[in-house]
Amino acid sequence: MNLFDDSKIPLLSKALGAYTLRQKVIGSNIANITTAGYRARNVTFEEELAGASRQQTLAPLATNERHMAMNVETNGIPEAKVADKPVDGSLSDDDLASGINNVDIDFEMAELAKNQIRFKYASRLLANSFRSIQKSIKGQV
Repeated sequence: MNLFDDSKIPLLSKALGAYTLRQKVIGSNIANITTAGYRARNVTFEEELAGASRQQTLAPLATNERHMAMNVETNGIPEAKVADKPVDGSLSDDDLASGINNVDIDFEMAELAKNQIRFKYASRLLANSFRSIQKSIKGQV
């Protein structure tokens, strides 16, 4: 068992990894805007996380040593996935949105800005978590 398993640190770490992957995928989409036949790609992390949270079960807590042990499997934090087609239908289904492929530059630039905001927010939350741990180790309030 890891010291940080019961904190938000693993989730924030996965989120930062997902946002990094999304930044690379968006950059690839933008770089290939003039590539004939290129299919825009998308990263699904929030959808995977929402699906996992719906499936998450509560683990029983043994408050007495005579309680029966129950093995309940939890799904954990999902990985980010790269999909060839956009999941939410935000991109046009038209194969020639840019005249050559289905990359929509306005959509990609908006997603790039949203992803940067998400990354900054998650990194600040992670930094605050470690700062709180550091303060508690030093005995500060």
